[in-house]
Amino acid sequence: MSGSSLIILTASLVGTILAPHPQWATLPVACMFTGTLIATFPASMLMKRIGRRAGFYVGLTIGGIGAIIVTTGITTGIIDGGFFYFCMGSLLIGVVNAFGQYYRFAASDVATSEYRSRAISWVLAGGIVAAFIGPGIAIWTWDMVATVPYAGSYSMLVGLYAISMLLLFFARFPKSSIEERSGTTRPLSKILRQPEFFVAVLGATVAYGSMNLIMVSTPVEMQGCGYLLPDSASVIMWHILAMFAPSFVTGHLIRHFGVTRIMVTGTLLLAVCVTINLNGSSLIHFTVALIALGLGWNFLFIGGTTLLADAYRPAEKAKTQGFNDLIIFSTVAMTAVTSGLMHHHFGWETINLAVIPAIVLAFVATLWLDRRRRRLMQHRTV
Repeated sequence: MSGSSLIILTASLVGTILAPHPQWATLPVACMFTGTLIATFPASMLMKRIGRRAGFYVGLTIGGIGAIIVTTGITTGIIDGGFFYFCMGSLLIGVVNAFGQYYRFAASDVATSEYRSRAISWVLAGGIVAAFIGPGIAIWTWDMVATVPYAGSYSMLVGLYAISMLLLFFARFPKSSIEERSGTTRPLSKILRQPEFFVAVLGATVAYGSMNLIMVSTPVEMQGCGYLLPDSASVIMWHILAMFAPSFVTGHLIRHFGVTRIMVTGTLLLAVCVTINLNGSSLIHFTVALIALGLGWNFLFIGGTTLLADAYRPAEKAKTQGFNDLIIFSTVAMTAVTSGLMHHHFGWETINLAVIPAIVLAFVATLWLDRRRRRLMQHRTV
């Protein structure tokens, strides 16, 4: 998460230096999310075969190689194809992020059904540390190599992945049960038709897609408004903190109020973000809007991840989780590409208006499922 927050803050800024045209400034971020998209389903199936620990090691190794390539691209510069290397390295970093997404499912696997939402929340709460480490590294090391801005920042990614490998050595992962390895499974098409699966994936997709479309362009928009890197870093830091700090209580809130109500709250917070962005461009506007964006992402994404567990049997876990993340990161990759293009050609206001239909759809669908589940519960009680 620390590596991702560093990239989110700096990649579009490096892109403006290396890209052949400003409209491609966010392409490296898109490449990162494309790497996540490509690897997410294979990562799930690979870990089903070789286990969570070995799978995470594979992802971190690929990420370390990507960090080296990215640093090489920045050092090479625009004349010698540095932008191409930067994009390719970002693609490989996206692969490690694909594997890393399954930490939340690993937590869900070892938790009881009552504790599942809190387990997922506590894992994602690690993003609180990332909110400070990633932007902090960017600020402290962006000029470490005097003649090559940001080269020092990206070289630090290698160290982050090495630390992750060390910590992973001490983690304990249970072996897959017989039911998980050889239990009966339904066709994926039947799993997809369940209301819980549809709303879970829709909610998580809207959470990530809306957040990504707005967040990726925020540093570029702030730069255009005359703000400096520390200002953008502060906004992104508060945003990431808002994404993960509620995780300490989100699981408890889900248990108390119900997963669908928390997801509905998440859609409303995303709407608050859009409203603020459309009504000003001061530093406080950017900060509060991205705090609302982070909170909305937290409620909607953790809620969607929790709800997804109601849609599959143990033997269906790998393919259901993999397909879920495939859909999510297809949207994330698409929004990362379109964010830069939309910002360059149509502006900041259009980006914010574009997410409104998706937010409304997620709100209506989640509210429908909430009422449906309550009617079913009342019927069973009767």
